[in-house]
Amino acid sequence: MVARSLGLMSDLKRTPLYAQHLQLGARLVPFGGWEMPLQYSTLTGEHRAVRTGAGLFDISHMGKYTLSGPDVLAQIQRLVPSDLARLQPGQAQYTVLLNEQAGIIDDLIFYCRSPEHWVVIVNGATNDKDRRWLAEHLQGVHFDDLTGTHTLLALQGPAAAETLQPLVDIDLARLGRFGHAQVSLVGKPAFLARTGYTGEDGFEMMSPQPAGIALWQSLTAAGVPPCGLGARDTLRLEAAMHLYGQDMDESTTPLEASLGWVVDWDKPDYLGREILLAQKARGTERRLVGLTVEGRQIARHGYGLFDGERQVGVVTSGTLTPTVGRPIALAYVSTPLARIGSTLEVDIRGRRVPATVIRRPFYRRAL
Repeated sequence: MVARSLGLMSDLKRTPLYAQHLQLGARLVPFGGWEMPLQYSTLTGEHRAVRTGAGLFDISHMGKYTLSGPDVLAQIQRLVPSDLARLQPGQAQYTVLLNEQAGIIDDLIFYCRSPEHWVVIVNGATNDKDRRWLAEHLQGVHFDDLTGTHTLLALQGPAAAETLQPLVDIDLARLGRFGHAQVSLVGKPAFLARTGYTGEDGFEMMSPQPAGIALWQSLTAAGVPPCGLGARDTLRLEAAMHLYGQDMDESTTPLEASLGWVVDWDKPDYLGREILLAQKARGTERRLVGLTVEGRQIARHGYGLFDGERQVGVVTSGTLTPTVGRPIALAYVSTPLARIGSTLEVDIRGRRVPATVIRRPFYRRAL
């Protein structure tokens, strides 16, 4: 089967698994400077595969770094509002890179291998920006960019552990959420983390390219369905996980983006700290909330939200999801209207449709 592509994509980057995507008949689309699979079969089928069993994603476009040196912890502490010093080897932290105004440069995960050695995974579309920012602010730290030499795969779903266990040399039951380890996968060295972007249990696996291709082939041969960006987006939105560039950017702070839980308020010194303290004291003018929309119409990115004739917000992400079964959205709204139960209207192509602020996440997996 030949892959179906949209638009002119000759100048886009391709992951090492591009040939595998072609063989599997993926529909390829531009995404953040990369040519990536949108879907292989149907978006709904891939989404449900992850919610009920397991699905496999190629996320090799994401930025993959290692940072090492005797002073690395002190230096990365200056760049994020979370206290990374609390992490023990084998633990990880989701957090955000901040600029001097407390704007979010990117969201990312820091994996502590030791206080002198860290693995960092960043968004693919912001890889160049993040690399420049880190190079500018880290002095005397050994920085190794693995983006072009390693694959990154995500195996996600309630059956992820039992699917992966025969291929790995450790007992996965001992690897807790956000735990990570250096392992052997299909007989080759790999970095394995119990993290993901779907709201399900699962693993992200980084390997040198030949080993990553072999791992992809082993899992798909075992019947694990490959999944594309379409299902990845509906899955993360059901779990109310932010998409950088839509739900947050350098014009939003963690408090505005409802990410205050990543801020350690006792941490003494990092970029943007004074601005966050001031926002905490006085409150923010807007906040990211979850919405459910009446009927079946989708509130898409950029659609306005209204309280009567007054615009009070804007939708950042929206979809009609297979699991929840109703239109859901993330949106910035004026803080007085960010309370659970607030009723608004979303302008969908000139028609006002009722919407209600509801609790996030929209979907929570059974533990």
